[in-house]
Amino acid sequence: MESNNPEIEYDLSHLCVVYKNGKVERFIGTEIVPPLPADPETGVGSKDVVIEPDNGISARLYKPKPTNPGQKLPLLVYFHGGGFFVQTAFSPTYQPFLNSLAAQANVIIVSVDYRRAPEHPLPIGYDDSWDAVKWVVSHSGGNGEEEWLRDCADFGRVFLGGDSSGANIAHNMAIRVGSDGLDGGKLVGLVLMHPYFWGKDPIADETTDVGARTFQEKVWLSACPMSTGLDTCGSTR
Repeated sequence: MESNNPEIEYDLSHLCVVYKNGKVERFIGTEIVPPLPADPETGVGSKDVVIEPDNGISARLYKPKPTNPGQKLPLLVYFHGGGFFVQTAFSPTYQPFLNSLAAQANVIIVSVDYRRAPEHPLPIGYDDSWDAVKWVVSHSGGNGEEEWLRDCADFGRVFLGGDSSGANIAHNMAIRVGSDGLDGGKLVGLVLMHPYFWGKDPIADETTDVGARTFQEKVWLSACPMSTGLDTCGSTR
């Protein structure tokens, strides 16, 4: 008789539990909210686009209410957090924040929805994010089908940003820009909020708590099985 309690492969509470039968049970970051033609508080419009149908890479775009028609706005490519395992570009965690950011900074935002671990272990999330960055800048010079990018974004003022694991991704994307270039765009800034970086040996004010560090190493090794520890990662090539 088949058991009603499948055996656990690894437990990453409070993020998720992964079972040996392949099932993934996420505890947070599962809700989604729809885009809005105009946010009632900020006037920011948002919409969803598909970047790579075959891979399921998509994004939510944000455009602030025009204050100077015809003016092209700086462009922020944003990567959500969630430990590489939870949250999406469509989570209620991010919608009000990015509405507010787009309005106050007066920027176009592309919030990337990359594939997550453990179903898609790193470096897949990095490669998805790089594909998204390249898709964004392919709209420079009046090219591309997405009018908010083609007609409204200033590709001479491109920023990368993210929080937590998303900040880790943004950092890796900046490295890729440095090594591969950004054809059609100019990267002028990097915004890292509570960036998710860990190493084998604690530095500065990083915690020395054994339990906390053990958990973070478990998260990292689960997200990036090609890694051998906190100081390494699988190739993004």
